[in-house]
Amino acid sequence: MFEEEIRFLRKMSKRQLAQQFLNFLMIVSSALMVWKGLALYTNSESPIVVVLSGSMEPAFYRGDLLFLGMPDEPVRVGDICVFKISGRDVPIVHRVIKLHDERKTGKQYILTKGDNNQVDDRGLYNPGQQWIHKEDIIGKVKGFLPYVGMITILMNDYPQLKYALIGFLGLYMLINRE
Repeated sequence: MFEEEIRFLRKMSKRQLAQQFLNFLMIVSSALMVWKGLALYTNSESPIVVVLSGSMEPAFYRGDLLFLGMPDEPVRVGDICVFKISGRDVPIVHRVIKLHDERKTGKQYILTKGDNNQVDDRGLYNPGQQWIHKEDIIGKVKGFLPYVGMITILMNDYPQLKYALIGFLGLYMLINRE
């Protein structure tokens, strides 16, 4: 199946292999620069996230790719925000349903809820935590692409798919003759 490519790979000099490896590193570093550039432009640590559950249906479905921004304006009721709970890795995408501003400190207390959930998110917050704060918010949803993030979900659900894809791309990079 890959006999010709393997023969071609064996004929490559060390210099050609090094060049292919450097090309691969350039692609990876370019992708990281684009990611960091987006993070700076949107003022968000994670400018793009994938919806992992159905808690926000019908607004967003599992697999939708969300574009985030972190504007300087305050959070408002009705905003769809992505936030992280301390001690947890996976961010949550839910709508702000209630706000409380403390006049003395100027701190904003935020309560969220998934559109498809029956109750608010206090059960998702850390024990004893009743509200989240602006510091917990990664960004507000500014746009989305439906179902584009399903590949991410598939790679997380089936790690073999991820390794097969990485292996295929690595092999393609090595045997590409251009």
